Parts: sequence; C-alpha cells; structure tokens
Amino acid sequence: MLAGLLAVAAGAAAAGDFPAFSQPRAVTAGPKDHLFASYYAINAWSADGRFVAVLETDVKGRLATENDPATLGLVDLKDGNRFLPLAETRCWNFQEAAMAHWLGTAPNDRMIYNDSVDGRFASVVFDLKSRQKRVIPFPVSAVTADGKWAVGINYARLRLTRPDYGYGGSGQDARPDVVWPEDDGLWLVNVETGEAKLIVTIASVRERMPQVKDPRALAYFCHTVFSRDGSKIFWLARSVENLSGQKVVRKWETTAFFCNRDGTGVRRCFPDGWGGSHFNWLDGDRLMVTAQYKGAVYSHVLFTPGRDDYTRLGRGLLDFDGHGVFSGDGRWMATDSYPDKLNERKLMVLRMSDQAVLPLGTFFVPELYREQYSRCDLHPRWRPDGGQLGFNSVHEGSRQVYVIDVAAH
Repeated sequence: MLAGLLAVAAGAAAAGDFPAFSQPRAVTAGPKDHLFASYYAINAWSADGRFVAVLETDVKGRLATENDPATLGLVDLKDGNRFLPLAETRCWNFQEAAMAHWLGTAPNDRMIYNDSVDGRFASVVFDLKSRQKRVIPFPVSAVTADGKWAVGINYARLRLTRPDYGYGGSGQDARPDVVWPEDDGLWLVNVETGEAKLIVTIASVRERMPQVKDPRALAYFCHTVFSRDGSKIFWLARSVENLSGQKVVRKWETTAFFCNRDGTGVRRCFPDGWGGSHFNWLDGDRLMVTAQYKGAVYSHVLFTPGRDDYTRLGRGLLDFDGHGVFSGDGRWMATDSYPDKLNERKLMVLRMSDQAVLPLGTFFVPELYREQYSRCDLHPRWRPDGGQLGFNSVHEGSRQVYVIDVAAH
C-alpha cells in the first residue's frame, strides 16, 4: 500500500520537478562488510567530496563486542573506490558505527571518532596528514558543524538499556543500580581542550518524564544532535523496563528535549503521549522528529522547539518511523522505512515546497541481516552540497555502502 501511495504522489508532480537521481551503486565491496562510520544524517564526505568515511568489519548476524575491532577508513571515490584504512576502533556498533565526524568544513584533514583507550571509552582526534592522535577522555555522540564542541553520553549505560547503541566492555560506569543518576547525563565537551562539563543530569528531568512502575527501570539519555548553528541540543530521554536479559522485549517511555548549548533552557518538545524517535534540524530553528503526532500514528513532524507549530510532513504518506534527513539547502528530505512484510526497506525523497514524495527504491533484507542488534537500517545522508545521497544496505547479499548521484536542480 505504501509503495502505491508513493507512486501516486510522485506521479502527481510534473516530470522534471525533482532532480535526477541515479541508480544506487556500491562504493564498498566484500568479502568484508562495510557501513558509514557514523549515525544517519551525519556528514560522511570530506570537504572536497572525494572521500567517504566508513567502517570495515567481519562481524555478521550478532552484536559486536569489545573483542571485535572494526577498521575505520576512507573510500576514495576518485580512485576506483579504493579503501584506505586509518585506524582500528573497539567502540562501535551497527547503528551508529564509531560516530566519526569530520572536524570543520575545511580543510578536511582531521576527524574525531570513538574508541577504547587503556580500557576507557574515549574519542580520538585523528590528523590524517601526520597520522597523529589526540585522546579526549569522553566518547562523543554529536559534534557541532564547526568542530569545536561535542556532546558526550554514557555508552556503557546504553549497552544495558539499548545494547545495539552501546559499546561492549567496562569503559564507563554504567551505574546499573541508580535509576536517576545525578552525576550523569549530557556532557558538553570542548574538542580543542578535551575539557567536559555535565550540563544536564538525568535526575533533573525526572518530573518531566512519564513515570514507570518497574523499580528496576533505568533512565538514560541518547540520540543527541546540535542545531545547524550549534546553539541548541536536541536529545531523547528514556526510561526502559524489563532489563532482566539482553534478549527480552523492552518497554520504553520516551521524552524529547532540547536546550541551549550550555544546558540552560531545558524544555520538552512535545505534549504527553507523542514520544519521539528520529530527528534532523532543518535550519537553526526548525526541527523534524518522528513522533506519535497528536498521540496517534508515528509521523515525520516539523516544528520549532518551544512553539506549538507542529506540521505533519508528507500529507499522510510519511506516517511511519523513518530516518529523515534534510539536504543542505533545505529543499529536500530523504527518509527510509523499516522492513515491510516482504522484508523490504524503502528509500524516498520529499520535496519540501509542496510535500510531493518520490520513491527511490526498495531494498531487500536477507535473513542473515534480520537479527535485532546487527540489523542494517538504510540510514540515509546527503553530501553537504546535495550532489550525492548515501545509505547502507544489504540487498545484494552483504552489508555495503551505496551512493546515489543527484543532478543539480
């Protein structure tokens, strides 16, 4: 049904209204698996567009552990997609990879990524020219566009509450016996000095979150992102029940928050019952979050944090939870879907001017890649100039990185 509706929506637009999208092409190849080196929406391209940052791994069909190093490297798009290894990391997962970010827009000679250093979770600033490394004693979950600031969270606690987003090992204190810690939460990290400050504690938002009955439930922070101008931070606060084992079905209660970069002005994004899931900033003020619009079905919801100006994107065609991400000029939003009954994921683009939707393809998920913790979401992302759209996929039998060329429009 979804595919049919999307086709109708796309057909309603005159030919040529959308840019021309090429067929997807793999820029990595087996026998090893590859994925973008960061979470969806994070820029993977170097400033000149020649390289994309990816991870390489042998792990298939299971949760990666601290004993499974992955190789961080670059794919040279102008030299036959040659893979250039840079470093190994033991802080990675199949959802957010190693959270690698290019530091600043130019020059493109420094990156930051997460790793385990002397048994502790940390982030590493890597100079591509000198191959020198500088360690920051906090793993990062978001970095400002200018590369000056980062947000750190507790990835050991994430391993308990959401294993597919945390890191194996004891690199941080997970605080498993503290439901609402007062000494953990959002850390603002100065990338240049390595100094970090706790700006929002988990305990401080307790009264603004739904209360759960399970006395063993743990509250935690995840899914952080800076606004495009770096002045605000969005994140999700969750309480999770049923923590008796890693394979049990967990129950989450989610509240979406935002604050100023220094941690002041903490406010909820949505009314009760809306929750929140995936996210992307359209500009310095407006934000898209997938949420239960008006407490009903999940939708891609655009709004200005602090205001009640909610807009349901896609006119009903995007009423599902997907990884929406805006192009640099804000004219387009790419998003994806979770597998349908045919085990196919869908990729599509929304034209913001009139909400028309263009389907870009369906991508089959083989049985090996249906395991919960090692699944392969498409996780789209735009090259900053809008000239390419990238995603991860397993439709050709292994996990690889794909790129679609986008004609100027």
